[in-house]
Amino acid sequence: MQFAETMTMPLDARPDVDDAALLARYARGDAAAARALTIRLVPRAQAQAFRMLGDATEAEDVVQEAMLRLWRIAPEWREGEAQVSTWLYRVVSNLCTDRLRKRPRSGMALEDVAEPEDPSPGAEARLQETARHAALRAAISDLPERQRMALTLRHFEGASNPEIAAALGVSVEAVESLTARAKRALAQALKGRVAALGYEG
Repeated sequence: MQFAETMTMPLDARPDVDDAALLARYARGDAAAARALTIRLVPRAQAQAFRMLGDATEAEDVVQEAMLRLWRIAPEWREGEAQVSTWLYRVVSNLCTDRLRKRPRSGMALEDVAEPEDPSPGAEARLQETARHAALRAAISDLPERQRMALTLRHFEGASNPEIAAALGVSVEAVESLTARAKRALAQALKGRVAALGYEG
Protein backbone atom coordinates (compact mmCIF):
# COMPACT_ATOMS: atom_id res chain seq x y z
CA MET A 1 0.00 0.00 0.00
CA GLN A 2 1.32 3.42 -0.96
CA PHE A 3 1.92 6.03 1.74
CA ALA A 4 -0.44 8.50 0.03
CA GLU A 5 -3.23 5.89 0.06
CA THR A 6 -2.67 5.24 3.76
CA MET A 7 -2.84 8.93 4.61
CA THR A 8 -6.21 9.35 2.84
CA MET A 9 -7.82 6.41 4.71
CA PRO A 10 -10.37 7.06 7.46
CA LEU A 11 -8.61 7.20 10.83
CA ASP A 12 -10.22 3.98 12.06
CA ALA A 13 -8.78 2.06 9.09
CA ARG A 14 -5.23 3.42 9.25
CA PRO A 15 -2.78 0.86 10.66
CA ASP A 16 -0.32 3.59 11.69
CA VAL A 17 -2.77 5.15 14.17
CA ASP A 18 -3.43 2.97 17.23
CA ASP A 19 -6.21 3.33 19.79
CA ALA A 20 -4.07 5.17 22.34
CA ALA A 21 -3.01 7.71 19.72
CA LEU A 22 -6.63 8.28 18.76
CA LEU A 23 -7.57 8.77 22.42
CA ALA A 24 -4.77 11.28 22.85
CA ARG A 25 -5.96 13.16 19.76
CA TYR A 26 -9.51 13.20 21.14
CA ALA A 27 -8.20 14.62 24.43
CA ARG A 28 -6.72 17.49 22.39
CA GLY A 29 -10.11 18.20 20.82
CA ASP A 30 -9.97 16.10 17.63
CA ALA A 31 -13.58 15.05 16.95
CA ALA A 32 -12.54 12.86 14.02
CA ALA A 33 -10.38 10.80 16.37
CA ALA A 34 -13.37 10.25 18.65
CA ARG A 35 -15.47 9.06 15.72
CA ALA A 36 -12.70 6.73 14.57
CA LEU A 37 -12.23 5.24 18.03
CA THR A 38 -15.99 4.75 18.36
CA ILE A 39 -16.11 2.88 15.04
CA ARG A 40 -13.26 0.64 16.16
CA LEU A 41 -14.41 -0.18 19.68
CA VAL A 42 -18.17 0.01 19.94
CA PRO A 43 -19.25 -2.96 17.77
CA ARG A 44 -17.34 -5.56 19.80
CA ALA A 45 -18.22 -3.85 23.08
CA GLN A 46 -21.89 -3.86 22.05
CA ALA A 47 -21.72 -7.55 21.16
CA GLN A 48 -19.98 -8.33 24.46
CA ALA A 49 -22.65 -6.50 26.46
CA PHE A 50 -25.49 -8.14 24.57
CA ARG A 51 -24.02 -11.60 25.10
CA MET A 52 -23.80 -10.96 28.82
CA LEU A 53 -27.15 -9.23 29.30
CA GLY A 54 -29.37 -10.68 26.58
CA ASP A 55 -31.03 -7.30 26.12
CA ALA A 56 -30.15 -4.92 23.29
CA THR A 57 -31.35 -1.77 25.06
CA GLU A 58 -29.44 -2.56 28.23
CA ALA A 59 -26.36 -3.43 26.18
CA GLU A 60 -26.53 -0.08 24.41
CA ASP A 61 -26.88 1.75 27.74
CA VAL A 62 -23.85 -0.09 29.15
CA VAL A 63 -21.65 0.69 26.15
CA GLN A 64 -22.67 4.34 26.20
CA GLU A 65 -21.72 4.55 29.88
CA ALA A 66 -18.40 2.79 29.20
CA MET A 67 -17.57 5.15 26.34
CA LEU A 68 -18.46 8.18 28.48
CA ARG A 69 -16.04 6.92 31.11
CA LEU A 70 -13.38 6.52 28.43
CA TRP A 71 -13.87 10.09 27.21
CA ARG A 72 -13.65 11.38 30.77
CA ILE A 73 -10.33 9.69 31.49
CA ALA A 74 -8.83 10.52 28.06
CA PRO A 75 -6.75 13.52 29.26
CA GLU A 76 -5.07 11.36 31.94
CA TRP A 77 -4.48 8.32 29.71
CA ARG A 78 -0.86 7.24 29.66
CA GLU A 79 0.23 5.21 26.65
CA GLY A 80 1.90 1.89 27.33
CA GLU A 81 0.15 1.09 30.61
CA ALA A 82 -2.81 -0.76 29.08
CA GLN A 83 -4.59 -1.17 25.79
CA VAL A 84 -7.59 1.09 25.30
CA SER A 85 -9.69 -1.84 24.08
CA THR A 86 -8.77 -3.92 27.13
CA TRP A 87 -9.77 -1.08 29.45
CA LEU A 88 -13.10 -0.62 27.65
CA TYR A 89 -14.00 -4.32 27.56
CA ARG A 90 -13.20 -4.60 31.28
CA VAL A 91 -15.48 -1.65 32.06
CA VAL A 92 -18.26 -3.13 29.90
CA SER A 93 -17.86 -6.49 31.60
CA ASN A 94 -18.01 -4.94 35.07
CA LEU A 95 -21.05 -2.80 34.23
CA CYS A 96 -22.85 -5.84 32.84
CA THR A 97 -21.97 -7.86 35.93
CA ASP A 98 -23.35 -5.11 38.17
CA ARG A 99 -26.64 -5.17 36.26
CA LEU A 100 -26.87 -8.96 36.33
CA ARG A 101 -26.29 -9.04 40.08
CA LYS A 102 -29.11 -6.54 40.62
CA ARG A 103 -31.56 -8.71 38.73
CA PRO A 104 -33.78 -10.91 40.90
CA ARG A 105 -32.91 -14.57 40.81
CA SER A 106 -35.72 -17.00 41.42
CA GLY A 107 -33.43 -19.89 42.32
CA MET A 108 -35.76 -22.11 40.29
CA ALA A 109 -34.29 -25.13 38.60
CA LEU A 110 -34.81 -25.38 34.86
CA GLU A 111 -36.95 -28.51 35.26
CA ASP A 112 -39.27 -26.56 37.58
CA VAL A 113 -40.15 -23.90 35.00
CA ALA A 114 -43.89 -24.02 34.42
CA GLU A 115 -45.20 -25.00 31.02
CA PRO A 116 -46.33 -22.00 28.95
CA GLU A 117 -50.00 -21.29 28.49
CA ASP A 118 -49.48 -20.73 24.78
CA PRO A 119 -50.11 -24.13 23.16
CA SER A 120 -48.49 -23.19 19.85
CA PRO A 121 -45.56 -25.35 18.73
CA GLY A 122 -42.20 -24.19 20.04
CA ALA A 123 -43.52 -22.03 22.89
CA GLU A 124 -42.16 -24.35 25.57
CA ALA A 125 -38.84 -24.58 23.79
CA ARG A 126 -38.59 -20.79 23.65
CA LEU A 127 -39.31 -20.50 27.36
CA GLN A 128 -36.70 -23.12 28.18
CA GLU A 129 -34.15 -21.38 25.94
CA THR A 130 -34.76 -18.11 27.79
CA ALA A 131 -34.22 -19.87 31.11
CA ARG A 132 -31.04 -21.48 29.82
CA HIS A 133 -29.57 -18.19 28.69
CA ALA A 134 -30.48 -16.49 31.96
CA ALA A 135 -28.83 -19.25 34.00
CA LEU A 136 -25.69 -19.15 31.88
CA ARG A 137 -25.40 -15.35 32.05
CA ALA A 138 -25.81 -15.45 35.82
CA ALA A 139 -23.08 -18.09 36.17
CA ILE A 140 -20.71 -16.15 33.92
CA SER A 141 -21.28 -12.96 35.90
CA ASP A 142 -19.95 -14.69 39.02
CA LEU A 143 -16.62 -15.63 37.42
CA PRO A 144 -13.44 -13.72 38.34
CA GLU A 145 -12.88 -10.76 36.02
CA ARG A 146 -10.12 -12.16 33.80
CA GLN A 147 -11.77 -15.56 33.49
CA ARG A 148 -15.03 -13.84 32.54
CA MET A 149 -13.34 -11.69 29.91
CA ALA A 150 -11.34 -14.58 28.43
CA LEU A 151 -14.41 -16.80 28.23
CA THR A 152 -16.60 -14.09 26.72
CA LEU A 153 -14.05 -13.07 24.09
CA ARG A 154 -13.23 -16.67 23.17
CA HIS A 155 -16.59 -18.40 23.11
CA PHE A 156 -19.02 -15.56 22.41
CA GLU A 157 -16.99 -13.03 20.42
CA GLY A 158 -14.99 -15.62 18.48
CA ALA A 159 -11.62 -14.05 19.28
CA SER A 160 -8.54 -16.23 18.93
CA ASN A 161 -6.28 -16.98 21.88
CA PRO A 162 -3.54 -14.62 20.55
CA GLU A 163 -6.13 -11.84 20.17
CA ILE A 164 -7.37 -12.41 23.72
CA ALA A 165 -3.80 -12.48 25.01
CA ALA A 166 -3.15 -9.10 23.39
CA ALA A 167 -6.41 -7.68 24.79
CA LEU A 168 -5.71 -8.85 28.33
CA GLY A 169 -1.97 -8.26 28.26
CA VAL A 170 -1.12 -11.87 29.10
CA SER A 171 0.47 -14.84 27.34
CA VAL A 172 -1.41 -17.28 25.13
CA GLU A 173 -0.74 -19.97 27.74
CA ALA A 174 -2.35 -17.76 30.39
CA VAL A 175 -5.42 -17.33 28.16
CA GLU A 176 -5.72 -21.10 27.81
CA SER A 177 -5.48 -21.47 31.58
CA LEU A 178 -8.04 -18.71 32.23
CA THR A 179 -10.49 -20.23 29.76
CA ALA A 180 -10.06 -23.72 31.19
CA ARG A 181 -10.57 -22.48 34.77
CA ALA A 182 -13.63 -20.50 33.70
CA LYS A 183 -15.18 -23.55 32.07
CA ARG A 184 -14.51 -25.67 35.15
CA ALA A 185 -16.06 -22.99 37.35
CA LEU A 186 -19.14 -22.85 35.10
CA ALA A 187 -19.47 -26.62 35.18
CA GLN A 188 -19.37 -26.51 38.98
CA ALA A 189 -21.82 -23.62 39.21
CA LEU A 190 -24.28 -25.20 36.80
CA LYS A 191 -23.61 -28.70 38.08
CA GLY A 192 -25.29 -31.19 35.76
CA ARG A 193 -26.95 -28.57 33.56
CA VAL A 194 -24.08 -27.51 31.28
CA ALA A 195 -25.23 -29.70 28.39
CA ALA A 196 -28.84 -28.62 28.86
CA LEU A 197 -27.79 -24.99 28.67
CA GLY A 198 -26.18 -25.61 25.30
CA TYR A 199 -22.70 -24.57 26.46
CA GLU A 200 -19.96 -26.06 24.30
CA GLY A 201 -16.38 -26.38 25.41
